[in-house]
Amino acid sequence: MTQLTVDIGGRPGLDCRGFCEYCYFKKVKESAPFGCQYCLPFQKGCDYCSRGVREYYTGFKPLRDVADEVLLALGRIPDEVTKITISGGGDPSCYPWFIDLIELLSNIDAPIHIGYTSGKGFDDPEIAKFLIDHNLSEVSFTVFSVDPALRSKYMHDPTPEASLQVLEKLCREIDVYAATVVIPGINDGQVLNDTCKWLEDRGAKGLIVMRFANSKEQGLILDNAPIIKGITPHSPVFFKDMVTDLNLRFKMKINGTPLWDSEIRSPFAILFENDLLEKLPRVTKNATIVTGSIAGPYIEEILQKCGFSGKVTILPKEIACLITIDDIKEIDLSQISSTIIIPGRAFVHDLEAQKILSSDGIDRTLIRGPEMLTADGETSMGMTREEVLALEMNGISDLIRLINLYGS
Repeated sequence: MTQLTVDIGGRPGLDCRGFCEYCYFKKVKESAPFGCQYCLPFQKGCDYCSRGVREYYTGFKPLRDVADEVLLALGRIPDEVTKITISGGGDPSCYPWFIDLIELLSNIDAPIHIGYTSGKGFDDPEIAKFLIDHNLSEVSFTVFSVDPALRSKYMHDPTPEASLQVLEKLCREIDVYAATVVIPGINDGQVLNDTCKWLEDRGAKGLIVMRFANSKEQGLILDNAPIIKGITPHSPVFFKDMVTDLNLRFKMKINGTPLWDSEIRSPFAILFENDLLEKLPRVTKNATIVTGSIAGPYIEEILQKCGFSGKVTILPKEIACLITIDDIKEIDLSQISSTIIIPGRAFVHDLEAQKILSSDGIDRTLIRGPEMLTADGETSMGMTREEVLALEMNGISDLIRLINLYGS
């Protein structure tokens, strides 16, 4: 299977008819590079942790440039293209040459997937038929609410009725995975229930319920918190229970991010599989595992079942891969061992972090852990339980091997 990704460029908030009220790019400020796994050993900052994380683009790419990139990519693909995915920093529905792009890509004769759209660029409901007739097979569509007034107010959709009509037509003909950022008191409760019912009645395949983030601890690391003043997001436990309840009451699959997939029981579905836990390597050495507040308790329980007697340092930052150097500075050095394993995707520069973690005079070794240990609800939406468990087995086994290799 060969997937062709078509990047149309675009800037969040500028090439999507304006920021949504809840958009985490809305208040992004200029700041120094974070540092990350891709940085050179003695240089903090690279394209990924300076520009990439902020999705700095110069705007939509002209259609000619996109077409040239597609032709170049096709020339490098040795076999048949089985899927085409349209992506970018802007909203594809707002791409000025969107119809021409779809016509161009339909000539490849492969299913087309729109990786994300808010639908704010769809002013004419008839575009749905055009898309269906030109090989669109799947779309991830941010709905927020099926109440046009709420879409207008919080998404700044100039034509919410038309956008919802397009969504309705697509639901009846292709695979639609809707998404909604849930803001307490705005589109949760009965409003969210109505949205779920509307989507299910029209044939949507699933809904990703995304918890609104409004603080640095919840992941707003770009000096952009709060997004909306006065809003306290749902707690992870409340949010998980809400997602579970919704998935029980509706036939379509409803997942939450950061928590959870109640059908697969991920993240860390392996905790429900004793036979797989027994197949994991045994922990023979000691190291300090640094992680976020959501994954921390799961990781600790899994490692303890594998013989781990070391310490899992759980930081206030909820999402482990969004840990920054500010989080590292808060670690109590008297409570950590000589080997520290941090999340593979943490936004820290290794040398800087190692210096901070050795600032008490004890020379400590910093190791990056695996890229992924599990799948959140957004990732697992397109996966089977077996695929999620295989991912977890591989990731956790790699983590244990690192402990055994570098631990004391």
